Amino acid sequence: MWRRDPRAARLGSVRRVRCPTCRREVDWEGNPCRPFCSERCRILDLAAWADERYRIPGEPVPAEPTAAGDDSPKNDGR
Repeated sequence: MWRRDPRAARLGSVRRVRCPTCRREVDWEGNPCRPFCSERCRILDLAAWADERYRIPGEPVPAEPTAAGDDSPKNDGR
């Protein structure tokens, strides 16, 4: 996931990571959008979650019963 920059011997330890969205290498330290390279990539990832493009494989979850079929006592405010 991360690798050391070849310049690390001169500059000290520099941690580099790949942006999960565009795969561009970026510095980890001092990056306000980490692990992303930019605010744009961060928003694109959020949109993918909101659109449900990220899914966990498995069996579909059965739907919960609707309120119309619920026989539990109702609180009428008294």
